[in-house]
Amino acid sequence: MTKTVAVITPAYRAQDTLPATVESVLNQTHGDWQHWIIADDGFDYEGFLAQRNLSDPRQVFVTSGGIGLGASATRNVALAQLETPYAAILDADDRLKPKKLEMAVAALADYGIVTTALDVMTTEFAHLRHVGDGPDRVLTPGEHKWVSVSMDSMIVWDRRRGTGRYDPSMSNMTDLEFLLQLYRTIPESYHLGTPLHDYIKRDGSMSNGKDVATGMIRSKREILRRLESGYYGLKDEDVTGVAGFLRVSLDAEAAYAAALAAKPGLLFEDHLEPMLAAAQAK
Repeated sequence: MTKTVAVITPAYRAQDTLPATVESVLNQTHGDWQHWIIADDGFDYEGFLAQRNLSDPRQVFVTSGGIGLGASATRNVALAQLETPYAAILDADDRLKPKKLEMAVAALADYGIVTTALDVMTTEFAHLRHVGDGPDRVLTPGEHKWVSVSMDSMIVWDRRRGTGRYDPSMSNMTDLEFLLQLYRTIPESYHLGTPLHDYIKRDGSMSNGKDVATGMIRSKREILRRLESGYYGLKDEDVTGVAGFLRVSLDAEAAYAAALAAKPGLLFEDHLEPMLAAAQAK
């Protein structure tokens, strides 16, 4: 049976970062993949990569159909066309560790969703910290965010068991919102505690500037509203778990500006984790 993974990468003005992203896919030990590169800026990424000797017949180049439609709409273009059993998300400035797809596909034999620990890095690929590292484990929807406290665009999933679409109406947190859609039909995920995904922290995501913070707060409140209205159809204990994380995260957003002023360069994850630990200790 085929074990092809479609890796979905939306590209908007990604000329500076995409080569490293593409190279990380080319270096996968699991070679049964398609790399969907969806241009959201009208740029010829196929020709661009060929000029840099990074082209491969497993790459698929399509367009979002517009300019600047956003990552959610752009990812959905690929999701509407896929025929592979598995799919993964990879932003145009992030990278996969060489064994990520191999280890994820092995876990997908038993689980419908696989998440991995993150290697959080600067734009120069200098290590900042790990997120979600530790033992491999099965997680319920209510447990997931208490382990993986950062972004969720590192997922690999079985499309035959769960499906969804990214919500273009949300400015932030679309990766978590999409994951919650998958949890509707997949009751648990498998978390690989080895950091297998390089998450590049850009200036906006590192500092949570005013516009970023406003969008984060609005999006977290909307996901919380959907959760508590039964929108995702999760068990009560899972709603409680995700909602509890979001409430602590909203408190962290409110306090982050002052914490950052006191400690310039403070990562939001480093700010959030003690608050989560305190909430769990109650």
